[in-house]
Amino acid sequence: MAEYTDRVVIVTGGAKGIGRGICLAFAREGARVLCADIDETAGAEVVGASEDLDGTVHFQAADAADDEACRALVETAAARWQPADVVVNNVGIQPPSSYVPAHELPLEMWDRILDVNLKSSFLMTRHCIAPMIERGGGVIINIASIQGLQSMKSVSAYAASKGGLLSLTRQLALEYGEHNIRVLAVNPGAIDTPLLEAAVAYRGDDREQIRKQIVAPQPIRRMGRPEDIADAVLFLASDKASFMTGEYVCVDGGMMARGAWA
Repeated sequence: MAEYTDRVVIVTGGAKGIGRGICLAFAREGARVLCADIDETAGAEVVGASEDLDGTVHFQAADAADDEACRALVETAAARWQPADVVVNNVGIQPPSSYVPAHELPLEMWDRILDVNLKSSFLMTRHCIAPMIERGGGVIINIASIQGLQSMKSVSAYAASKGGLLSLTRQLALEYGEHNIRVLAVNPGAIDTPLLEAAVAYRGDDREQIRKQIVAPQPIRRMGRPEDIADAVLFLASDKASFMTGEYVCVDGGMMARGAWA
């Protein structure tokens, strides 16, 4: 029997990149997965990719920065299957046009990045917590970033959002530990996703050279894969991690061991 047979998982930002990897990993282990994303075409592709797996993926279009959309996700999971056992707050944006010094960042861009990357996790939590308490527990996993620990120039909103997400993770773990609800975070490093590819394209025409520059300082000399993050999430959501909460795990090829992101 697969480890997550009949367990229900909600993944925000689940249609592409890391989120897609997480959705398919849980489905491979027998879970019933609600994939939430604004990209309906990519969402349909994830559903199709899950057809031969032990579990299942259902897609629901949703902007996780919207409170009613988050409420609807929680209600859909409960109505279709049962209340969520695991919620993975994965959705995140880092638009290439936001790579500017802080004083040049438009206020609207700051607000949007904080809404999607940080507020969405709060919104999903506020709606999924009551059913988790009623059922006797659950797991919330926030996909943060090593840029929430060590950052670089020109990413003020992104760094603030991910640092805030790590702080929120610790606070929620304290808030709900007595209800057997564990809250954890994963900090990806350089993961080969559409988000990273957009940043590479924005930096210049020689994409292959830029990718080599990203890989060069990493102790493990390759970019990460979405599956690398998914494997960490599967562990943290499992009973094998039952005494872990309020903590983060860096899946970064050793960048934090080196001591800096950039």
